[in-house]
Amino acid sequence: MTEPLSLAQAADRLRTDHSLLLAAVDGLDGDALARDFATSAGPLGDFCASLHDLVAHVLMWDEINLAVLTEADRGRDHWSLAPAFETAETGRALNRAGVAAGRLLAADLLLDRLASTRAALLDQFAGYAEEDWRDRVGPLATRVFTVPGRPSFWHAALHLDAVPAGAR
Repeated sequence: MTEPLSLAQAADRLRTDHSLLLAAVDGLDGDALARDFATSAGPLGDFCASLHDLVAHVLMWDEINLAVLTEADRGRDHWSLAPAFETAETGRALNRAGVAAGRLLAADLLLDRLASTRAALLDQFAGYAEEDWRDRVGPLATRVFTVPGRPSFWHAALHLDAVPAGAR
């Protein structure tokens, strides 16, 4: 079971996770981002052959999770929560497709989307009251922002082997 985090703790982890990814790609041009780069595999395998791929992978996951929270705020379930999408096979297909789609984008566009999505997620988190987070949003957010079997609200850090020691 994943540890419950306060809204501030979850936002801090998300902010730190993105900062680790942004630090890994800082100053790199498109060619450097596309070079071979070994990432740690998640429970569904490894889909990233480069930092460009990792940005695309994390970005896809973040955009889906932002949509999950937005739909939940409107009283609806997002498509990704349907049992048919919660299988390992479908998860692998989504991961492969997200990385493949990211490969079609220029690095600067992909990084711009990452910054925009990061800001949107942090704005979304800032809009919740602590009580609403604890009682309604936090459990859903923790579920969708947790790589199975890993500490919550880390994604890029897991692939970069950079989860802070105290946060495991």
